[in-house]
Amino acid sequence: MEDSKYEHWNQPQPYEEDNKRIAAGLLAIILGPFGIHKFLLGYTKTGIFWLFLSLISFGAITGLLGLIEGIIYLTKSDDEFYRTYQMGRKPWF
Repeated sequence: MEDSKYEHWNQPQPYEEDNKRIAAGLLAIILGPFGIHKFLLGYTKTGIFWLFLSLISFGAITGLLGLIEGIIYLTKSDDEFYRTYQMGRKPWF
């Protein structure tokens, strides 16, 4: 039997996920009242509801919720964020 050496060509490469954790977290903190982070993650209906709620509350409720969501997004690991919000499609917290 041959010696098995590490060779780059025969090793499986990890799948590169399109992770939007940092972008979504920063958008949630900076532009929270507008719900841009919801649209970035593909939650169109939730984003429209977020805009409606922002108009009703003059951005007070959605600004606070955006800050909280942004902090949650940025404190999760890349893998956990990807599994929860991009694969699992969890729209709220």
